[in-house]
Amino acid sequence: MSIIQVCYIISAISFILGIRALSSPETARRGMNLAALGMLIAIIGTLFDHRIVNYYWIIAGLFLGTVLSIPISLWVPMINIPQRIALSHAGGAIAAALIGIAEYYRYQATLGQINVGIIGVEVVLGALTFTGSLMVAGKLHGVLPSQPMTYKGQNSVNFSLFTIMIAIFLYLIIHPTHGLFFYILLALAFLFGVLLVTPIGAADMPVVIALFNAYGGLTGAAMGFMLANHIQIITGALDGASGLILSILMCKAMNRSMRNVLFGAFGKILPNHAAIVTEFSNKSVKSLSIEEALQFFEHANSVIIVPGFGMAASQAHHALREFADKLKTSGIHVKYAIHPVAGRMPGHMNVLLAEANVPYTDLFEMDEINAEFAHTDIALVVGANDVTNPAARNVQSSPIYGMPILNVDQAKKVIVCKRSLNPGFSGIENDLYYQDNTWLLFGDAKESLSKLVYGFKRSW
Repeated sequence: MSIIQVCYIISAISFILGIRALSSPETARRGMNLAALGMLIAIIGTLFDHRIVNYYWIIAGLFLGTVLSIPISLWVPMINIPQRIALSHAGGAIAAALIGIAEYYRYQATLGQINVGIIGVEVVLGALTFTGSLMVAGKLHGVLPSQPMTYKGQNSVNFSLFTIMIAIFLYLIIHPTHGLFFYILLALAFLFGVLLVTPIGAADMPVVIALFNAYGGLTGAAMGFMLANHIQIITGALDGASGLILSILMCKAMNRSMRNVLFGAFGKILPNHAAIVTEFSNKSVKSLSIEEALQFFEHANSVIIVPGFGMAASQAHHALREFADKLKTSGIHVKYAIHPVAGRMPGHMNVLLAEANVPYTDLFEMDEINAEFAHTDIALVVGANDVTNPAARNVQSSPIYGMPILNVDQAKKVIVCKRSLNPGFSGIENDLYYQDNTWLLFGDAKESLSKLVYGFKRSW
């Protein structure tokens, strides 16, 4: 057995164990370290390949990647991690696509039908993942509108373009040497990536990020088959399968189909949904001051904290952890309720809370903690919106009807930290804010929590 094979076997084992460890927040760090070690071993093993002519470009690539990755890892704040991940997907996809283009350009005259088919899959998936991921990053960062951008007949246009791409792909398999059609297919794939994400709103970005993760993995697997690289096939398959499973889980968490995510323009305020009448429509919200909120907490025995994107946007996770620690020192039981699609990427809340050193044992998934809200004195909602909206259970005309939510409205008292009454990604108002047991603490979440910490010290 050669040293390359040994390295690839160790690397594959490390990837599998790393993914397994990522299934729990408590072991996630170890999983990431194992995966990183597996990638390092795979790179080292590849450097022993006898087909390498010289190491100049390889060393240049390693140096450039290192120089770029270190400042990115140090300077990109946690709030921007979702778009950074989208950019990583774009970078990996375009790299795979360029390799496929180079292989076709070099060996066009001698490629068989199977090889052309593999290259075609790699290039198409790589190209559409590249432009699609750039669109995702733009929507998340506010460079592009977060709301769906639609026009009449858009789905028909996308389907027609996809059909044309399939036709060209099949033609290339039959006539591998017709290079013009290969580059036409490449251009259409770039365009299709843009058109695929355009009608999708920011509410669905967790699903879209996971889906492009799957596309990137399949691209890598196709590249592995093309280059006859076993570890590339393994890692691509693992990445593709895990991304697809994660996409399905995200859809399940929203009680929606993948078809609805990709073609339903979720987040676009439709005329018949713009003014949904509910039992709370004629009520007004109740606000409270920092002093009044402290009085509520002073008489509480249990608190469930519900973080959302608003917490990430205001970078309030450290202040939230500090306030939770103050509650604990006074004998108040504190737990965190994590909705699967809270934030803008899968696990967004877990990542932020881990950065703030919130104990893993305090984090509970929706199914684990939902029954506890009815027995909880205070539910503290920090920036979460759609995942706490009772309309998902009670209003059949609501766009989010049927989506599993956290049972925040069943708590004895609900305090919501929020800048304003602006709707969430779904574009509809939250009925929770109008309930008799709900009070809104208006203002920046980080600033409000810091004041609660200060008031806690001063008055208790």
